[in-house]
Amino acid sequence: MATQPAKLALTPLHTAIDFYFDVALYLLVLTGFVTLASTGGLDTPSVGLVGAALAVRGYLLVTRRSVMISERWTTPLTIAYFVFFAADYFTISHSFLPATLHLALFGTVVRMFSLRRDRDYITMAILAFLMVLAAAVLTVDSVFLLSFTAFMLMAVATFVLMEMRRSGHAASIHARHSSDPREHWQLAFWLARMAPVLMLMILVGGAMLFFLMPRKQIGYLGGYAFGTDFSAGFSDHVQLGQIGEIQQSNAVVMHIQIDGDNLGRYDLHWRGVALSDFDGHTWSKPREQFLLQRWADQSFAVPRLENAALKSLVTPNRAREQMIHYRVLMEPIGTNVFFLAPWGRSISGYYRILAGDLEGGVYDLDIQHAVSRYEAYSDIAAPSPSELRTAGRNYPPQVTEIYLRLPALDPRVPRLAAQIARPERNDFDKASAIENYLRTHFDYTLELPRTAPQDPVANFLFERKRGHCEYFASSMAVMLRTLGIPSRVVNGFRSDEFNDLTGNYVIRAKDAHAWVEAYFPGYGWRTFDPTPGGSAGTPQGWSRVGLYLDAMASFWRDWIVSYDTSHQYVLGQTAVNGTRNLWEVTRNWARSHYEAMLAWARRSQQRVEHAPGRWTVIGIGVALCFLMVANLGRITRLLREVRLRLHPEHSPQQAAAMWYQRMTRVVARKGVRRSAAQTPQEFVRKIDDARLRAPVAHFTEVYEVARFGNSPADVQRLPELYEAVESATRE
Repeated sequence: MATQPAKLALTPLHTAIDFYFDVALYLLVLTGFVTLASTGGLDTPSVGLVGAALAVRGYLLVTRRSVMISERWTTPLTIAYFVFFAADYFTISHSFLPATLHLALFGTVVRMFSLRRDRDYITMAILAFLMVLAAAVLTVDSVFLLSFTAFMLMAVATFVLMEMRRSGHAASIHARHSSDPREHWQLAFWLARMAPVLMLMILVGGAMLFFLMPRKQIGYLGGYAFGTDFSAGFSDHVQLGQIGEIQQSNAVVMHIQIDGDNLGRYDLHWRGVALSDFDGHTWSKPREQFLLQRWADQSFAVPRLENAALKSLVTPNRAREQMIHYRVLMEPIGTNVFFLAPWGRSISGYYRILAGDLEGGVYDLDIQHAVSRYEAYSDIAAPSPSELRTAGRNYPPQVTEIYLRLPALDPRVPRLAAQIARPERNDFDKASAIENYLRTHFDYTLELPRTAPQDPVANFLFERKRGHCEYFASSMAVMLRTLGIPSRVVNGFRSDEFNDLTGNYVIRAKDAHAWVEAYFPGYGWRTFDPTPGGSAGTPQGWSRVGLYLDAMASFWRDWIVSYDTSHQYVLGQTAVNGTRNLWEVTRNWARSHYEAMLAWARRSQQRVEHAPGRWTVIGIGVALCFLMVANLGRITRLLREVRLRLHPEHSPQQAAAMWYQRMTRVVARKGVRRSAAQTPQEFVRKIDDARLRAPVAHFTEVYEVARFGNSPADVQRLPELYEAVESATRE
């Protein structure tokens, strides 16, 4: 590697542009890398190594030093990494996207220390853009919006400087300039002002195209989020412990808005997958699924019965209903399960084919539309405890066959269940007793066992006595079955965290939950939750800062990532209704205040007639204020000229330009006007009067030295020379 010392001597203007361009390109690459790293899709070694390289590059720019990789090493390094790329793909990353990201990051680091030709700089800008493009693939988070805005700002500045640099190097005649460092700072300030303006214009134009052009909803990369803990925790085969793995994350997975609920009144279980078969370690369910019927309004009917053959026994013995309508916005978590409040009645969205199962689950079979946004109706009414106490045990054979099956159990489990339920006389009270026992005698923890026990349920009940929701739910379901009460385990979410800014319930990964449903003849399935839990509610105090971040993320996900024709329709209707309402409000306000305005005008006229002197003074003052506002620009220029006349040494170039403009205005009185295309020397030669031309030529000579040489001594001579020119114009 060759080290070149920085050139700190007098620099021409294009060299200053080169430096600013290097800084802007570095910041462009830095923002691109930060955008990519913020997605969490990069491994720690990549973040550390590339971050260290960027830190070294930033230090070299600050100290104005240059460290370059020799050209004889650049090509061998690139070839060597292409060999490593194959090894990375097949043995390390095992995926094309991470391996390609590693290749792009390696190319960025190598190119960052081998910038020699214009194509190298262009390659760097392209690599920075590819990092942002990769970030867009890896995330749908609102943090991407902030990072992308910073990237766009740096991109505007970089490409403006790139064009200035290219033009400056291609020019055959370079502009004259002084060694005043403030001249270079003026360039930096100009970029700092213009880059945001240009970026804002780009964003406004892009936003108009984005929101107005017809859009088709196809989901956003939800199908690419395969192989996650979510897909394993909400499948037809779930091993004890998988829900606990999901609960380690605090990431948001759903936003739910319930019509008419602005206070967070509900505390609901959002059903995902119900599991009926237990082998001692794993819960599973049959793979029997059926297509859901579509109604005339294009919504899908969620079956009210788990099995049509059980119609006479499953239909609830109650006529009341408590229907709620809600909207769900899901992040791409890699599962085709729809999460519904019990009990779902219908579901609608941009999905062509949906399926259901005998356990009440609903699944997306439309491979072109991953689960993202949907609406649903659910009946959350539940039978009263007094009704369930009289349900009896008239179970249909299909229920007992499926929901009473048990593997070989530790004999202590049925004995404990019988001991807890012995005082109770009906199945509902027995189930409630077991639910309460587990809630009060065991501790909740997300810490998973170091080694998988041979009998997880017995280990939880008699040895470890602490665990997460799956162990509580599994233990209760098993004990209910030993008592002859049909039961099953349900995996889903439960949260009462409410964002009162958006009116949404916020469901996080840590809210993944498992609970129990027990069957009561004539009333269907009833929910029991034996897991001790806390309450999130609506955050207060400083915790409300998170609500604003969540509101921003929710808006970004709903109105940007998932923006489609339905959103365009809503925007159009809102704009039309808003305009109509504004016009109506304005017209009604004018009508209601018309008489009041007439009365005020009459009173004002009477006041003026009774005190003309005072109102004349007030009128003059108001007129003067209007005149000052109207001439604010002229007043500002006059104050600036006064400051330059008093202290020309502070800004020699600006003071020289001011005096030259004043001189040309004085000469114009003699009929000699300077055009914008004329140089100062051409203007001097245009003057025919020798008596006027001599002082103007002398003034011009001193002006050029003061203006382009940044000379304080010469600029202080200009007022005297100006007087000489003014005297010559009066002769």
